[in-house]
Amino acid sequence: MGGDEWLATRFEENRDRLRAVAYRILGSEPEAEDAVQETWIRLSRSDSATIDNLGGWLTTVVGRICLDVLRTRRGRPELPVGEHSPVIADDGVPDPELEAVQADSVGLALLVVLETLSPAERLAFVLHDLFAVPFEDIAPIIQKSPAAARQIASRARRRVRGTPEPTAVDVVRQKEVVSAFLTAAREADFTALLEVLDPEVVVRGDPGAAAYGSRMSALSGAESVAREFSGRAKAAKLVLVDGVPGLVWMQRGEPLIVFSFTVVDGRVAALDLRGDPEYLESVDLVTLRA
Repeated sequence: MGGDEWLATRFEENRDRLRAVAYRILGSEPEAEDAVQETWIRLSRSDSATIDNLGGWLTTVVGRICLDVLRTRRGRPELPVGEHSPVIADDGVPDPELEAVQADSVGLALLVVLETLSPAERLAFVLHDLFAVPFEDIAPIIQKSPAAARQIASRARRRVRGTPEPTAVDVVRQKEVVSAFLTAAREADFTALLEVLDPEVVVRGDPGAAAYGSRMSALSGAESVAREFSGRAKAAKLVLVDGVPGLVWMQRGEPLIVFSFTVVDGRVAALDLRGDPEYLESVDLVTLRA
């Protein structure tokens, strides 16, 4: 058996598993088939002699392809679920092959929940919890450390299981408050800062934030906090911090300190500064317009 024939045979041995992985991540049978085909194309163009673990290599490649598909999908308008997933589009003539894939795939309820996860969360959860892929292998796919991949999968698992997030936040109102805080701080508007701060506001900082010389890690009271922030935060950006409006200070495109806000009755009641490297690797940051 020639080298190409041997490689094709080994790939076919892995095809069903790769298709199951891709389908569970993407929730779309046509997209899963495309991902598997692209995996074969990449394998055929690679030097197979350098691949020690073909099954692991194929899982990594199909995972990266699926991650790219998810990120592209989030950048365009969402399709109605019936058009996107063959699980729900159950009218028409049954396809035995498709039914076999679906029988070994996620149920409708789980598929719907997976659609709410970020691409990294979805991939980490599916690969680890459904296919027992180690976090050491997942980490390079999502470009995070194994510890960060573990945290991302844990966050996804909580959402899948329906565990409530630590706080219920009015995102629109919190964005308004954080934006007002940022504007007042940049413009050194002491009065405006006092208006947006709770009289008993507290500022807390972890050792990672303190390492950058932050003097704000043990402040309390609106006047003290306003004095420290007045005229500062010029380099901070408005972002979603794990889905909640906050701020981030970045250098060369990398986050150094994340500012997480607790807003009560339209005012900042607490501000947490976090610069721990492991936290920064796992936190999900999405830029917002001010």
